[in-house]
Amino acid sequence: MVLRHIAVQGFRNIGLATIDLTGGCAAFVGPNGQGKTNLLEAIGFVTALRSFRQPDARFLIGQGSPEAGIFLRLDHEKTGGTEVTIRLRPGSKEIVVDGAAVTRLADFLGRFPTVTFCFQDIQLIRGSPSGRRRFIDLVLAAMDPGYLDALQRYHKALAGRNALLKTGATTSEIAAFEHPLSDAAVRLIAGREAGVAALTRLVAEGYRAIVPEGEVPDLAYEADAVETDAGVYAGALAGLREQDRAMRNTQRGPHRDDFALRIDGRSARDFGSEGQQRSLVLALRLAQLAYFHQRSGVRPVALADDVLGELDPARRRRFWSALDTRQQVLATGTTVPDVPAHGGWQVFAVERGTFTPAGL
Repeated sequence: MVLRHIAVQGFRNIGLATIDLTGGCAAFVGPNGQGKTNLLEAIGFVTALRSFRQPDARFLIGQGSPEAGIFLRLDHEKTGGTEVTIRLRPGSKEIVVDGAAVTRLADFLGRFPTVTFCFQDIQLIRGSPSGRRRFIDLVLAAMDPGYLDALQRYHKALAGRNALLKTGATTSEIAAFEHPLSDAAVRLIAGREAGVAALTRLVAEGYRAIVPEGEVPDLAYEADAVETDAGVYAGALAGLREQDRAMRNTQRGPHRDDFALRIDGRSARDFGSEGQQRSLVLALRLAQLAYFHQRSGVRPVALADDVLGELDPARRRRFWSALDTRQQVLATGTTVPDVPAHGGWQVFAVERGTFTPAGL
């Protein structure tokens, strides 16, 4: 997939910006706080209809604007020349693809893949399990409608069971939610096991490209529940029912899973150096790029948001070399990246939400 034209209106500090791209690599350069990241945030919204840094879309609408708009014209491996329009209003989203309205998330999710590399990715190692679960769920759901369906069913049933646990409902009322919860849970467990196995191989490839010194990374699935049969899972839930009543919520299941990032078998969070941790999260995003391409047949756009400042020059060069030469890369920074880009860098100067073509 290659972006050719971008128009953004009323999105954070971007009043109105129109940008024409040559199709190769582009660098958006300027001081901090001028809108560089906001632009990548708007572009990345096209993948899963969510921001990589703000879960509530209401806060993406610029101050004083009734709505935010994103328009992309792109070349797509499956649909050819394609136009996508997204309008964000408080409490609603409107999506139109080539003039046709999209009404279901499952019909849109993952069709226009992007992968954002950002400084906050380090929290995938240092942060809470919920952030790692969110990452895995977004990656897998974008490429597997069945996984998305199971995820939605699981959280709906979980919310229903938890609500009843808080109100002193009868055993039969609570049990009514346990069978759909169990069906969805075993689907999630199987999907996460397979997805993490595939991502682990790709993480190792990405890490070797950046750090060729022989360190071995991996991504381990730490499942809270291991049952693979819905009936067995439901029986386990029934056995925990009184304990869950006392705690007033469901204590066991995929909503408590975690995923460990390791180097040479040891926790990257506890034992990894700064450089190892930064390299590992870059490798995780490289794995996401490769996974999206393998599963969808569409080459994602890489959005690199000033991510390499903590790496030494050799690792920075190896990171850029690890990207496919056919990959469109849109990068931000206070200066143009210090490596040659395939086709050269198309440079834009960024100031107060405006984007002006500039020469090197």
